[in-house]
Amino acid sequence: MVKIAVVHYSSTGNVHKLAVAAAEAAEKEGAEVRLLRIPALPRDTVVPGTEEAVAAQTAAARSVPEVTLDDLLWADGILLGSPVRFGMPAAPVSAFIDSTAPVSIPGELADKVVSAFTSGSAPHGGHETTLMALYNAVCHWGSLIVATGSTGEVLYRPENGNPYGSSSVTRNRPGNVHEDNLEAVRFQTRRVVVVAETLARGRTTCG
Repeated sequence: MVKIAVVHYSSTGNVHKLAVAAAEAAEKEGAEVRLLRIPALPRDTVVPGTEEAVAAQTAAARSVPEVTLDDLLWADGILLGSPVRFGMPAAPVSAFIDSTAPVSIPGELADKVVSAFTSGSAPHGGHETTLMALYNAVCHWGSLIVATGSTGEVLYRPENGNPYGSSSVTRNRPGNVHEDNLEAVRFQTRRVVVVAETLARGRTTCG
């Protein structure tokens, strides 16, 4: 059974919705799944007007285990989610990536399958640059990037269209994740599971 870790940080709940959809899709494909959260920083930035949503998401997230480096080592495939922050991953995600040095520099994350997803306020507010920044780190890990590409009908729906990874446009409304975005991240997750399974079979066959 392939092992999938869905690792995410969510401030107002939008990325969390995508992460839950990804975890459910992986389980449906027969994978062993860990839904994990990246903790907020002690002095995390709160976008003005989202205070109530941040408080609600903080409370809801307490039941989700915090990610550890052991979770990354355990996984065959990793889905990594972050909000858009000025065209870049959120600070807690960047801090978590920095913390992977003890396992990434020795090459212990090499050859794992990784894909990323995001959520931001505007259609052109930095979704793609955020995903590419996450993939920069994945390249340093030596992991294998699985993008959504242009490989399925769902990716051409008006609310989607990103070939790098799934994303949602919130328009500054917490919890505003379109069903097409959820379908896209499910599609993305199935690709990750299939590629991770294929690699696992190949390793078994080749010894």
